[in-house]
Amino acid sequence: MILAIDIGGTAVKMGLVDEQGTIHARHEASVCYDGYRTPILTTVIREAKAFLQREQAQAEGIGVSATGQVDDTAGAVIGTNGKIPGYEGTQIKREMEAAFGVPAYALNDANAAALGECFAGRAKGFRHVLMVTLGTGVGGGIVLGGRIFGGARGIAGELGHFTLYQDGVSCPCGKRGCFESYAATTALVRRAIEATSEPELNGRIIFSRAAAGDEIMCGVLSRWIDDIAAGISGLVHIFNPEIVLIGGGVSTQEELLIAPLRRRVLESVMPRFGEGLLIERATLGNDAGLIGAARFYMDCRDEQARAFSV
Repeated sequence: MILAIDIGGTAVKMGLVDEQGTIHARHEASVCYDGYRTPILTTVIREAKAFLQREQAQAEGIGVSATGQVDDTAGAVIGTNGKIPGYEGTQIKREMEAAFGVPAYALNDANAAALGECFAGRAKGFRHVLMVTLGTGVGGGIVLGGRIFGGARGIAGELGHFTLYQDGVSCPCGKRGCFESYAATTALVRRAIEATSEPELNGRIIFSRAAAGDEIMCGVLSRWIDDIAAGISGLVHIFNPEIVLIGGGVSTQEELLIAPLRRRVLESVMPRFGEGLLIERATLGNDAGLIGAARFYMDCRDEQARAFSV
């Protein structure tokens, strides 16, 4: 079994995953219970040891999906935009291997989710995949030729932070007009509040009212989808994927989000890029990161074995 771990900003999930991507046991714990005074990785290692002991399991290796910018060669967190105290610089690979005595590999959580969908989810069987996750921010993962595209340091795929509008709204990353500032569900809520002056609005209310025919909410939703489609169309022209997956809680909204988004992307890309292109919702949900982390471990393990056999 592979010990798969998914480190988020508030909680860590872990599971025992087999080589087919099936999760056989699970555990979850808070990583911010004391305001991050205990380093996140300290909590993760403690909880993982207790989990393995409880399950009476011995892991052959460890795959870690982690929030933040993760150098997937070094297995270290090299960027967080300061969002999590004391987290940047965490040496995940080194400390996990020292604690458990087995190989460990780590990658960014959005990349892990994309890899998980390719291994056991909606993108299974596809080799060129773009995944865009819409939530509090916008995450993403790029799979080219069946492998995660990580760039020079494993941190490629920050899809929320390319510029959609040069003179757009300010983004917490320090830039202006980022895709995330227009495509995140928080951006949808912001637009709806601006249009109605109703501060209690949230995504669930917006979609519910739009489904009931509320003209204001339908208009807000339409403009939001226009911006998502504009960003995805640009990415399609760069990466030429076979399938674009939409993740996040809102991805369950087939009629109000996925169907119109699919139509607009296919209408806006150059004809050859749209031939056979699928725009679909991701299917693994919260398990995508765990399954992707396990797959990343297997890929790294097998690559290392090939290198030693030459």
